[in-house]
Amino acid sequence: MTTTSVPLIPRELLFGYPDYSMAQLSPDGRYLTYLAPDDRKVLQVWLRTLGQNDDRVLTRDPKRGIRMYQWTHMPEKLVYLQDADGDENHHLYLVEVVSGLVRDLTPFQGVRAELTALHHEHPNEALAAMNIQDRRRMDVYRVNLTTGAVELDTQNPGTVGEWTTHDLHVRAAVAGADDGGSDLLLRQRDDEPWKIIRHWGPEDIGYTAGFSKDGKTLYLRATHDGDTLRVIAYDVQNGRETLIAEDPEYDADHPMTHPTEKTIQAVSFYRHRVTWRFFDHAVAADHERLTKVDEGDLYVAGRNLADTLWLMVYVKNRGMPHYYLYDRPTKKVTFLFAGKAELDKLPLSEKEPIAVTARDGLTLHGYVTLPPDVDRTQAAARGGMPTVLSVHGGPWGRDGWGFWSGVQWLANRGYAVLQVNFRGSTGYGKKFLNAGNRRWAAEMHDDLIDAVNWAIDQGIADPRRIAIMGASYGGYATLVGLTFTPEVFCCGVDMVGPSNLITLLKTTPPWWHSMRAMLDYRVGNPEKDVEFLKSRSPVHRADRIKRPLLIGQGANDPRVKQDESDQIVEAMRKKNLPVQYVVYMDEGHEIVRPANRMHFHALAEAFLAEHLGGRCEPMGDIPGHSGVVM
Repeated sequence: MTTTSVPLIPRELLFGYPDYSMAQLSPDGRYLTYLAPDDRKVLQVWLRTLGQNDDRVLTRDPKRGIRMYQWTHMPEKLVYLQDADGDENHHLYLVEVVSGLVRDLTPFQGVRAELTALHHEHPNEALAAMNIQDRRRMDVYRVNLTTGAVELDTQNPGTVGEWTTHDLHVRAAVAGADDGGSDLLLRQRDDEPWKIIRHWGPEDIGYTAGFSKDGKTLYLRATHDGDTLRVIAYDVQNGRETLIAEDPEYDADHPMTHPTEKTIQAVSFYRHRVTWRFFDHAVAADHERLTKVDEGDLYVAGRNLADTLWLMVYVKNRGMPHYYLYDRPTKKVTFLFAGKAELDKLPLSEKEPIAVTARDGLTLHGYVTLPPDVDRTQAAARGGMPTVLSVHGGPWGRDGWGFWSGVQWLANRGYAVLQVNFRGSTGYGKKFLNAGNRRWAAEMHDDLIDAVNWAIDQGIADPRRIAIMGASYGGYATLVGLTFTPEVFCCGVDMVGPSNLITLLKTTPPWWHSMRAMLDYRVGNPEKDVEFLKSRSPVHRADRIKRPLLIGQGANDPRVKQDESDQIVEAMRKKNLPVQYVVYMDEGHEIVRPANRMHFHALAEAFLAEHLGGRCEPMGDIPGHSGVVM
């Protein structure tokens, strides 16, 4: 039965690359860069001289596409990170704008590189973390951007997972602790031993947020002495802490700081949408003026060092982001581009914030999205809509308000889409986060079922036509849905979801060593909690599956290895249970190449249409995908 009459949006529009994304300003304000596909439909870095129409492609990545890049403070040079087919062993590359020369700055096989810091007063150098000496340990190296020389700068004392610098010198770090919490480390000179200045227990959360310009204040985001993440100023000399910003219900995000003075100018809080708290009157006035320019959640995506030019991005609900250039002295605003202008012309769906009360009284926040020509009254009059419960990954993450192609795709095909931030999700304080500790396939799953029952009671969901779908932890939740509550869902779609928590935790990437104790505390220890983890693993309940399942997997996934999918497929096929399985040979934990994204979503679309009754665009020819049906 057709549940919507709006035009069918081609999958290529939704799952192909945006026309423009990840825009940045050069530090001197001369250039604008962005990511866009080249003539081979591979995502590259493009360059535009501000005020001109001279756009040209800078990089020539052969296949996978670039997704992470940043300007350096050397004239006309930028860096980007790239791995091999999703293995997450990223290399750091330097691009010279004028010559077009690209150099691999970290040409070490099997090594993972992370960009740690750049600084405008030290333009010729960068700090990068790499696991050269020990694959479990990310040490910090000083990289000369002119000669390419790489020199060990700071050795990891063991379990540091986060480094913080002042004046391009490592001065603070956060290390995993044996109890599952973390230690905040500080030193004031390169040759000084680390000092633990605070321990956060396993129930607390703590991060650094940079130093003040003079290095005398370390900014933190932490939950100690409260429930939610608060922004705190720590005095390096006397240890005194001063509260800067907090919200009693929502975590503070990373603060907005001046590009050179390093003063905190604003802090955002993600409720059902983003709200801001300002500490700089001029910035507040600019923000108020800019909110009238366009709709959406407003962010400052980039600034030149002089702070005279701002790159503004408006995150949309019904469409990809819009980018503007703001000249602060003249107050002139110039539209640059939309992420994908063609989507702005199409009937897309509104994402409605919801609140659900779980069976134990906990409030769960989330979103419902209906087809654009259906409202709640109409859905109820039909006896509810075919519905997809879309479960976010992590699980230490959250669903938000802005545009997501998967949600618009499902709504356009005629489904209601239900998203819920179950306990264990981030953004709602430590009590909510810790309510998910060791509750995989238990109360975390109960929250999803409670949200489904809420949607049925509201007349949104047809109880006979509800699917569950997700990637990573969302894929695990899909497998749990079909094995622990086999009567609730009529089908499931799992992408890179773990099926066996014991093998998952025994095969984590080596660079997750700093999180080992935290995983033991929040999920379980694969050596000591064998029976407990087995009881929470879908593979051991595969014989309970009654409904069809589609599984997608990246062959090179270093986090959820292919064996996780292989195990449950094998268990199902031994019982002659219905499962479709496709492996993408050049992908990892994320399916990023458009041909592969379109191929998997074409399979999922046909699968959902068969079992839920929504609309389906014919699969057609998808050249270049690497999917192998197993």
